Amino acid sequence: MDNANDTNVQLVFGLDIGTRNVVGTVGYRDDKNFYAVAQSIREHETRAMLDGQIHNIGRVGRTIGDVKRELEAQIEQPLTEVCIAAAGRVLKTVTTLVEYEFSEETVVDQEHLHTLDLLGIEKAQEILKEKNDTKYKFYCVGYSVVKYYLNDEIFSSLEGHKAEKISEDIIVTFLPEDVVDGLYSAVGQAGLEVANMTLEPIAAMNVAIPEAFRMLNIALVDVGAGTSDICITRDGSIVAYGMIPYAGDELTELIVQHYLVDFNTAENIKLDSGMKEEVEFSDIMGLEHTVSAKEIWDLTEPTVDKIASEVAEKIKELNGGKSVSATFVVGGGGKIHGFTEMLADKLEIPYERVALRGEEVMKNIHFIQEEVRKDPLLVTPIGICLNYYEQKNNFIMVHFNGERIKLYDNNRLTVVDAALQAGFPNEKLFPRRGAAIHFIVNGKSRIVRGEPGESAVVEVNGKPASINTPLEPNCYITISPSTEGTEAVYTIEQLDEYSSSTITFVVNRKEITCAKFVEVNGSLEPPSYQIAENDVIETRNYYTLGQLAEFMDVEVDKNQDIFVNNRPADMQTLVYENFEIEWSVISYASAPIAPKEEPDAQGEEPADDGEAVAWAQASGEESGDRSDEREQNEPVEQDDAAAHVKEPIRQTAAGGMRKLLVFVNGRPVRLENKENYVFVDIFDYIDFDLSQSNGRGIVTKVNGADAQYTQPLFDGDRIDIHWKEIEL
Repeated sequence: MDNANDTNVQLVFGLDIGTRNVVGTVGYRDDKNFYAVAQSIREHETRAMLDGQIHNIGRVGRTIGDVKRELEAQIEQPLTEVCIAAAGRVLKTVTTLVEYEFSEETVVDQEHLHTLDLLGIEKAQEILKEKNDTKYKFYCVGYSVVKYYLNDEIFSSLEGHKAEKISEDIIVTFLPEDVVDGLYSAVGQAGLEVANMTLEPIAAMNVAIPEAFRMLNIALVDVGAGTSDICITRDGSIVAYGMIPYAGDELTELIVQHYLVDFNTAENIKLDSGMKEEVEFSDIMGLEHTVSAKEIWDLTEPTVDKIASEVAEKIKELNGGKSVSATFVVGGGGKIHGFTEMLADKLEIPYERVALRGEEVMKNIHFIQEEVRKDPLLVTPIGICLNYYEQKNNFIMVHFNGERIKLYDNNRLTVVDAALQAGFPNEKLFPRRGAAIHFIVNGKSRIVRGEPGESAVVEVNGKPASINTPLEPNCYITISPSTEGTEAVYTIEQLDEYSSSTITFVVNRKEITCAKFVEVNGSLEPPSYQIAENDVIETRNYYTLGQLAEFMDVEVDKNQDIFVNNRPADMQTLVYENFEIEWSVISYASAPIAPKEEPDAQGEEPADDGEAVAWAQASGEESGDRSDEREQNEPVEQDDAAAHVKEPIRQTAAGGMRKLLVFVNGRPVRLENKENYVFVDIFDYIDFDLSQSNGRGIVTKVNGADAQYTQPLFDGDRIDIHWKEIEL
């Protein structure tokens, strides 16, 4: 703004473009005080504005020009910039609840709160778009957080708290494009540029209700000529805006019809009735009249009652269906005789709690011109000036993905604001995870999330940027949408319940350790099974004897007695952890005993495979009396037995492919789809990076003995693989 000639202070020009008057104020702020150095009030020559909206831009522009020139004469310097306000008549507000849920408990920071605000603005825009029954395109001109929630509980501040979910009630305000363009055009015709733009209710609030009062549930009513603008405060913030299209002009129109006078004469009659006991005027026929102020009050009382009723109903609606603790009234229309008393009756609060705010709220407002009286009519234009210091706002133009768009500049504009105004989908700004899988394991819900996608690629003026990069007028913004990651893929063998769960039985007095079966939706599935959405997975803590025999690859003699915990059983009997089984085996699909190896080059005999012997004994091959019994019932030729003993692994029924179960570092690992296995094959089934030695040696053992990479593997082998730590 321009500086005064005789001081170094910065002068601010505030302009209240009302339905009846254009009020201009020029002044400056010093610490907490505001000094008004010039004032000008001009009535519109004709009804160029109706209900707070410009209908004739040219005539309004000429009136603004008259005010500008009068103020320039008072301060003796030119004015080139102006601060303005849009009427509540055209304001749209949307209040909504928005939530943001984290994938895990997270400490809330400013970025999370900013994201929450953006989600709220986007949701409000969608709500407004659905409800908008006009041709106007609306701009978001501001927002205010009403209330925060942490895990659904009310919190005054969220930053620094740990949360699984954050949410907020947010009120978002919008103005239609035509209204903004009309205001800009009118001041432009007067040779002025807009330095700052706010909303009339906010401007009035800056003067009428100090910030300390806003913790209270208070209503502010700005009664103008065409509209009565309303805002509600609670818990330190503005929580609602509203408007009714009734104000001072309703009374003026009534006086026009009753006394047959023109509109300007009727306006003077209305104003004089509040200051004089008798009012003199001439009607359109030229006849002179003198009437008492009381006669005019009686005439206008029903209309004043109607306005008070409408304002009270709107206040209650905006305040959640209940009255407020107090109401402040500003604006020229607020001086209507009897209005504050009627409003108090409608709100059901004491008369002293509905007050016309004028001189008493201007304690920090000082007028250099002694003849200027502190008046409610000056509250809004002074508030417009003060808003310049609090929040400099304006509209700027930017280019977004080739489209030129207009943004309401609140001095905090970033790339994401341009994206929202251009209708760029919010979900394409942030990386998106692929589809997750939801399933149940042993009665507990489980989720495996998809992979994260790539963030949006942002450039401003051809240089890499982010969604939080500040904007400059006429900058060029390009955004390539973010991508969605791959969907989640998870198999049975990746479950901890599968890899860490085993069950042990005592078969023919020898311990046999087996992997637990896994059921999916009631059916047994292999380890490679890919888990699907809503699968129900259970790990069985039992085998049937038939399944145990199949797992051990033995054929049990069903003609001989079978015992489970010393009780008779059959192949359908269920066996649980540490159950004891006694049976007779008549044949083998394979024997897990290693073939006897020749002495090595040093003449040493290979180590005895105790685990394999134990397995063979449990299968019945070396089980004492039952082994003798098997030989009596079904003798086996020595050559066949020898051939059987030298079979290294079990053979399945399909095409010679074999499988076996070994234990690597204590965990069961199933090997499949090969005819024979040697030690080095184990690295195809475990997660062990041989390139990460960092100078360390690798320790490899099979059943406690040093392993040879080409030695055969057998069912039940115990394998240890780890890096040897370097001794310092």
